[in-house]
Amino acid sequence: MARILIVEARFYEHLNDMLLAGARAAIEAAGHAHETITVPGALEVPGAIAFASESGRYDAYVGIGVVIRGETYHFEIVAGESARGLMALSMDGLAIGNGILTTENEEQALVRADPAQKDKGGEAAKAALAMLALKSRFG
Repeated sequence: MARILIVEARFYEHLNDMLLAGARAAIEAAGHAHETITVPGALEVPGAIAFASESGRYDAYVGIGVVIRGETYHFEIVAGESARGLMALSMDGLAIGNGILTTENEEQALVRADPAQKDKGGEAAKAALAMLALKSRFG
């Protein structure tokens, strides 16, 4: 049984509740254990995963959150840098599923977060598990 850490940027609570439900359901359906921690925003997700990885307590990680485009350039920074941080950690050998939604509006986010629709939380958890299996195969 693998131990999965879900790191959520809980800025949009109603959307995160759906992402979390999807991620947890996918992990539990695969027979694994999970724990969830919360960080202020999407930019903090990679840092929290990096901290947690030093503990050796977890086998894989799922980052979830929602970034919705606003009127300023802030969206591009948060979307790009959170993805870059997660990618850097995966290149360092961590099994990570990226479930940080980057959308134009809340309607797009709702469709993607809802487990009954696109279930991006569940997909991120499945990606983390797939990467863990691949890591085990080559490690």
